[in-house]
Amino acid sequence: MTPDDFARAFAYAFGDQNADALAELLTDEGTVQSLTGIWAEGRAAAREAFKAEAAGIFAHARLVTGKGTVSPLGPTVALLRQRFVVTGAIEETGAELPRFGAMLVAVLQSDSLNWRAVSLTFTVLS
Repeated sequence: MTPDDFARAFAYAFGDQNADALAELLTDEGTVQSLTGIWAEGRAAAREAFKAEAAGIFAHARLVTGKGTVSPLGPTVALLRQRFVVTGAIEETGAELPRFGAMLVAVLQSDSLNWRAVSLTFTVLS
């Protein structure tokens, strides 16, 4: 996977509610701040955070890809910024929430086979 493939892989895994695939996008020690504000340190904790969100508010959610950029910071490090529109999120009553904008910002590092996030922040845009 290249840095340009990362956002697509994230969107597919998010839409499939696949916490394992989302966690695999991180380094072993990677950190995550999720859309719901969950902070997770390490791949295992991130997996649990993604599972919790997939079982709740994002059980039927999908990401529509918007504008994104990848900025190389060195030969094995890059900064990813990707805008999404989140659809299909549900509130506690089961009603669908209006779609909303979100921004994924990740510092990516190459392990010579893949690019994984050292730090990943997925935040709501107002």
